[in-house]
Amino acid sequence: MAANSLTERNDERSVQTREETRSNEKYIRPAVNIIETEEGLVLTADIPGASKDALDVNVEKGILTISAPAQHTMPGTSAYREFELANYYRQFTIPESLDHEKAHADYVNGILTLRIPKAEIAKPKRIAVQVG
Repeated sequence: MAANSLTERNDERSVQTREETRSNEKYIRPAVNIIETEEGLVLTADIPGASKDALDVNVEKGILTISAPAQHTMPGTSAYREFELANYYRQFTIPESLDHEKAHADYVNGILTLRIPKAEIAKPKRIAVQVG
């Protein structure tokens, strides 16, 4: 599995106006780390302020999509703000050698951790040699 098959350019981490094929809303591309292990992939994404119930992680046609609406949690009217609040949205192409059905996600303290194991067919197998 090549490292570039799962990653994309990291030079656009700030707020984007919109993805061309999506809505007119602004969104934030959360920072992610993708680690390949013997068992599969571990993806961590920084999604502070998102609600666990509103977080949407899905795989469709080889595309992993992470999205979450951002919400203000402070009551009252904003008098001054230095950061923009926008929805989170990020997509990755993931290889078919991963078992999407066995993926597992945890969301703790604003960090999403997604584990996607390798499919059994993609795991190396040792073949026993018989002496005849």
